[in-house]
Amino acid sequence: MSAPRVSFVSLGCPKALVDSERIVTRLRAEGYEIARKHDGADLVVVNTCGFLDSARDESLDAIGNALSENGRVIVTGCLGAEPEVIRQRHPNVLAITGPQAYESVMAAVHEAVPPKHDPLIDLLPPQGVKLTPRHYAYLKISEGCNNRCTFCIIPSLRGDLVSRPAADVLREAERLAKAGVKEIMVISQDTSAYGIDLKYAESQYGDRTVRAKFYDLAKELGDLGIWVRLHYVYPYPHVTEVIPLMAEGKILPYLDIPFQHASPAVLKNMRRPAHGEKTLERIRSWREACPDLAIRSTFIVGFPGETEKDFELLLDWLSEAKIERAGCFKYEPVKGARSNDLGLPELPQEVKESRWHRFMQRQQKVSAAQQQKKVGKRLPVIIDEANGTAGKGRTKYDAPEIDGAVHITSRRPLRAGEIVTVKIDRADAYDLYGQAV
Repeated sequence: MSAPRVSFVSLGCPKALVDSERIVTRLRAEGYEIARKHDGADLVVVNTCGFLDSARDESLDAIGNALSENGRVIVTGCLGAEPEVIRQRHPNVLAITGPQAYESVMAAVHEAVPPKHDPLIDLLPPQGVKLTPRHYAYLKISEGCNNRCTFCIIPSLRGDLVSRPAADVLREAERLAKAGVKEIMVISQDTSAYGIDLKYAESQYGDRTVRAKFYDLAKELGDLGIWVRLHYVYPYPHVTEVIPLMAEGKILPYLDIPFQHASPAVLKNMRRPAHGEKTLERIRSWREACPDLAIRSTFIVGFPGETEKDFELLLDWLSEAKIERAGCFKYEPVKGARSNDLGLPELPQEVKESRWHRFMQRQQKVSAAQQQKKVGKRLPVIIDEANGTAGKGRTKYDAPEIDGAVHITSRRPLRAGEIVTVKIDRADAYDLYGQAV
């Protein structure tokens, strides 16, 4: 009797990818096979994104493709929090569940395609089933968010902050390290707020108790002896506490901080947490404590009411902050976001487009200058792709999928997942080029 086959689509951010990994792990534990194509599978599960209108459209298109290629579709994820939107376009989906609703997804799968064996007999790798390459993994430390940024609907989709006990997080990280994972990306909606909802409660990990606090968790993860990268960190004052861990080499000298803007007026309208902080001074002090710290960020241009003066303030901030990487989005009104009701003028599309280009040109110069500083250095590089004596990898200053790459030549064959020393020969605004030594 062949095992039932489920095809899986995962859309959206790394946080959604972790949700997908949990669902796929449960499916595999219960004897379902994961199919590579919709055609021929017994069922399709689509994990959707609903953050921006463009993401919602992509999710609805993916559901439509699955229906046309297979016909039996279960929908989960952020867009699942708005079932009426999905049913209006695709009335024939079998079931719709919201984000993080693992039990509901499994119940819907069981109803559509019952499992055909005793799950207690099946074997799974202890780290579960990963949708990322074997050598890196995302580690989600909390769900939801307490912030109420006016452009964002995540709290209404995923709820308020719910942190995992520190011991649970550390046991998962330990399993990943033992399974051969070389790099862990710590993710949540607001990583530096970790533990606030638990009042930083202690939990038992091994022979000691560990507080559910940003610094304590980072320190413990730093003792695993693998690369640990921090994402989605808001620039609260207590973030300064982890910088010495980076200087000591315990965790990677890398911070992903979604600054979103630099103009106090725009940040106030966005209702950004820590919007009153003096970020340039903070960045300066962080770099004094850890000179090779790399900062990546995301920004929004064209927010309602953004003036030319506000935008020029942002450009000046980029020139002064000299952050290594910056992504930029043109503001999109999102259904249900409070930015729609602020009474601020919407900017014309051509203004948003122009500002996006100006932003990217300014940051490109900054990034290129930062990259040039690495030429001539010998840097540890984790190999993501290997093709004989050629390969592509990343330094400690670059996260997968979103940052730059190192293109490597080598005298010996390279292997994905190994960490090699590379002498950097040249650089452009995004990538490095060098030889393994």
